[in-house]
Amino acid sequence: MRHFSEQEIGKIRTLTEWLTLVAGIILLVVLTRELIEQNRPHFSEFYLQVQLGVCVIFIADLIVRLLASENRRRFVLHNALFFLLSVPFLNIIYVLDIELPRTVTMLVGAVPLLRILVVADTLSRWLTRGRAQHIAAAYAMMTLLFTYISALVFYDYEVGRNTRLDSFGDAVWWAFMNLTTVGAEIFPVTTIGKILAVLLPTMGMLILPIFTAYVTAIFAHGAKR
Repeated sequence: MRHFSEQEIGKIRTLTEWLTLVAGIILLVVLTRELIEQNRPHFSEFYLQVQLGVCVIFIADLIVRLLASENRRRFVLHNALFFLLSVPFLNIIYVLDIELPRTVTMLVGAVPLLRILVVADTLSRWLTRGRAQHIAAAYAMMTLLFTYISALVFYDYEVGRNTRLDSFGDAVWWAFMNLTTVGAEIFPVTTIGKILAVLLPTMGMLILPIFTAYVTAIFAHGAKR
């Protein structure tokens, strides 16, 4: 059996990371289209096929990283959650012909999107130099992704029930306004919507000070020079 060198594994890992990034973006776009249509009680066959393919890529990336890890047991323990996020639960539910409410299947279908948060860390590492820039960029990308995913979930649960929610654009605006802790004139009426209305400002209060400290450090460093 042929063993791959560290250089070959590194190239394969870079390839799978790029594939994971592209696959995650595709899944996000397809899910957005799927939810905005709102003309069917179940996910389409096209979305199921896309999610299955994306989950296969996610799992392949984790396997490559596992093979490249020096301590594989530690890697499995530290990445067990990401393995679970990569499982195509929605496809399994449909294959087993399990009938669930649309709102439940939507949450299950959105689970792999959380795996994209890991991709954001990888992308920020490629685009930045230095640990401080990497951390700031990773926080920014993960915050934007989480806010957008929250807007998707909020829209799916609230549309048709919330008289103040007219379009997906309103949901995106609501999510970002809550992230900044300013708030919006759209008040959630569902349990999931109310939970998101608590999580987003909480994240905003935790994340925004990090960016403030980072920008302050940049100006302080420039003044010192």
